[in-house]
Amino acid sequence: MEYLLLQVLNGVQLGLLMFLLAAGLTLTLGIMDLVNLAHGSLYMIGAYIAWTLIGVTDSFVLGALLALPATFLVGVAVEIAVIRRLYARDHLTQVLATFGLILFFNELVRALWGPGGKSIAVPAFLNRTIEILPGVPYPAYRFAIILVGALVAILLAWLVARTRLGMLIRAGASNRRMIGALGVNIELLFSLVFGLGAVFAGLAGLMAAPIASVRIGMGDDILILALVIIVIGGIGSIKGAFIAAMVVGQIDIVGRAFLPDMLKTFMSSSAASSAAPAISQVLVYVLMAAVLVWRPTGLFGQRT
Repeated sequence: MEYLLLQVLNGVQLGLLMFLLAAGLTLTLGIMDLVNLAHGSLYMIGAYIAWTLIGVTDSFVLGALLALPATFLVGVAVEIAVIRRLYARDHLTQVLATFGLILFFNELVRALWGPGGKSIAVPAFLNRTIEILPGVPYPAYRFAIILVGALVAILLAWLVARTRLGMLIRAGASNRRMIGALGVNIELLFSLVFGLGAVFAGLAGLMAAPIASVRIGMGDDILILALVIIVIGGIGSIKGAFIAAMVVGQIDIVGRAFLPDMLKTFMSSSAASSAAPAISQVLVYVLMAAVLVWRPTGLFGQRT
């Protein structure tokens, strides 16, 4: 039971990281009707900017706090320079253009930071374990990720449901032509939304960096899971993205933790260890297919 609890917490931690990435993606796709394959690149850029600023300030917290507005500015610059020209284009053009942005960002990172990977050390005050229950230790940094992710999820829910900006975001998701006709500056709203999505992606990247390496293309693989999450939860739904991210995180982590022992009953240990991660990923896509069959708009997507 202790091992199960630890793996469930790991699933929550992964789910919250995925939610941060998927939240920005579902905002841009739900409001702007933009298929942005380069969203994972903002995850990577956030991690690299954090690595630089942490080195300059010699403080993980200060460097991370400075990296968020820097990533916001990168997102706004990308929206103004490239993305703004894609709103009126079809989805195929958006896919091709944002795929080109992936290649651009990968080469930009290679030119600015070099081809090798970087590492961000876990801050000293979190480089320990805490007892979540008597006799059940858990890494403090992973627990901090859970707390930060949960806090951001609550703040985002409040922003969307209780503020004027959130009202405009919800109105834009429903009928962006109407709010444009009512005098809302659509270009400014889209820039803010895209920048906000970049902040969420950058926050996920810098929090994941001490656990995984900071490397070129680090956001490409996780982007696929983020797309699966917004399809399951429903395009444009923050609540759907959160619930889907929690489910996907549990399937991935718990499956990797317990499937090997189950598979060892009828195959070798090495084969079971290699097959378990693949089966966990397959289960995620099976869930997505089942949701699409049952509810094509996603769990909380708007029916049309």
